[in-house]
Amino acid sequence: MASVTYWTQGEMGIKRVGLHHRHFHWEMPSANGAKGAPGAMQKKRLGLIRHALTFSAASIVRNPQAVASEVSTREQETSLTYNEKMLAKYVPVFVMLPLGVVTVDNVLEDKDGIEKQLKELRSAGVDGVMVDVWWGIIESKGPKQYDWSAYRILFQIIQECELKLQAIMSFHQCGGNVGDVVNIPLPQWVLDIGESDPDIFYTNRSGNRNKEYISVGVDNHPLFYGRTAVEIYSDYMKSFRENMADFFKDGLIIDIEVGLGPAGELRYPSYPQNQGWYFPGIGEFQCYDKYLKAEFKEAATSVGHPEWELPDNAGTYNDTPTSTEFFGSNGTYLTEKGKFFLTWYSNKLLSHGDQILDEANKAFQGCKVKLAAKVSGIHWWYKADNHAAELTAGYYNLKDRDGYRPIARMLSRHYAILNFTCLEMKDSEQSADAKSGPQELVQQVLSGGWREKIEVAGENALPRYDRDAYNQILLNARPNGVNKDGPPERRMYGVTYLRLSDDLLQKNNFNIFKTFVKKMHANQDYCPDPEKFNHHIGPLERSKPMITIEDLLEATEPTEPFPWDKETDMSVGGALANLIHKIFSIFK
Repeated sequence: MASVTYWTQGEMGIKRVGLHHRHFHWEMPSANGAKGAPGAMQKKRLGLIRHALTFSAASIVRNPQAVASEVSTREQETSLTYNEKMLAKYVPVFVMLPLGVVTVDNVLEDKDGIEKQLKELRSAGVDGVMVDVWWGIIESKGPKQYDWSAYRILFQIIQECELKLQAIMSFHQCGGNVGDVVNIPLPQWVLDIGESDPDIFYTNRSGNRNKEYISVGVDNHPLFYGRTAVEIYSDYMKSFRENMADFFKDGLIIDIEVGLGPAGELRYPSYPQNQGWYFPGIGEFQCYDKYLKAEFKEAATSVGHPEWELPDNAGTYNDTPTSTEFFGSNGTYLTEKGKFFLTWYSNKLLSHGDQILDEANKAFQGCKVKLAAKVSGIHWWYKADNHAAELTAGYYNLKDRDGYRPIARMLSRHYAILNFTCLEMKDSEQSADAKSGPQELVQQVLSGGWREKIEVAGENALPRYDRDAYNQILLNARPNGVNKDGPPERRMYGVTYLRLSDDLLQKNNFNIFKTFVKKMHANQDYCPDPEKFNHHIGPLERSKPMITIEDLLEATEPTEPFPWDKETDMSVGGALANLIHKIFSIFK
């Protein structure tokens, strides 16, 4: 039935009046603003409104074609305006491709299978995909001997499926971390150098080497056939740009996530499963290779404490904080020596990330692309005073010190996005013994990014297919809802779902996922034009001047996170939907 909706304003406030063909509906507020029986004054106004509406109705009868045209035009304008407004709340959804989509032998084995799956993602409204571009595959034959052929075939398929691409410069090993189902080591020629100089790898106090990622201690040492580690990463990214120039030009590649540590995250490999760690162990510091030991000794000497050594009382991988002297009540971490070490340890990460992102910025300058860096969601022991698991990973975060906002400030000079994990997790799902706080951690990190005026994105830490997980991601994507009257106060730049699999594509799981995508899009259809949801991707500008370490550390001053709603206003369904699903499952 045709209708016209407009607004009237008077002494009693603004009210909507709906004018419908052959009948009318109106509302009059009572004196206190509530609906109710009209008084004498209100009856008089009501009569005037009825008279005006009757006159309008007569006009409709006399000019049906003209009015019908007017009604249609107004409906289109109203609909377009609403859709445009809702697109401002649109959060794009990407899906991570399988870790081994390109095999360790540099082959795209199942082209037909991956194309079929990508088309299913596209039919679900997914905006794009994320893929690891493994250093251990591309440069496996020798220094500067790059082979991009398999990835070019993959990218062509992604482009033909009309999906966008987030490419990860994966300078780490695949294997040894949570969820790693394939093994892709670092290039063999790098491992060979490690045979003669094992200190190029991260090392714990017991002397165990971790071959997931090259130690930050050798970032600027020319140990790799005359190149430094930073130069290796820079050359790799330059080669990627040169060999994928057509995909950049066509707008396929929109994000370059720069791998900065194990699992591609800016952190130390403090909790390696392949060395026996299991949840919720505190992990271990990873700075006992000869290069980092020498750097620490030099730093300690420069402040008048040549006698200070690296910690020897911080426990082992699976200890609890209170079982160690370092993290215990009144522990070493609270002393002058402990604070100096933790500052040095975390600053090494900041410097490492800053230097490599600067190289990435130079490599991709001028491309219509965003840079990004990933930060790990280490939520266990977050509610303990010592935040032990975060500290061993390099995040010097305490109640009176923000360990994440300095990272956001560093990223700001490179126009980079902060990509954070564990968006799907709730505190109530975690073991009380682990003192986990994933919800508070997400709020802290995202708030820090927004306060530094950078874009924040995120992903789930573990594969989940349930409505509770999706609703939590939706809440974090728009912490204060969609705000139908304007742009949301805060909105994540995008969410990448972990990961494409047969389980995800199972009928019921995929139906829920499709609802999730629709809700992330604020109930709008897939939008191929990022400009329409305020995602301008212009040519990458050169990084801003370097930020001094003093200015970075000013960001450690703690601030309250922005407020979060208790639940999303774009739910994919809750307990009732779960119950219905269980009933249908029983009768299948």
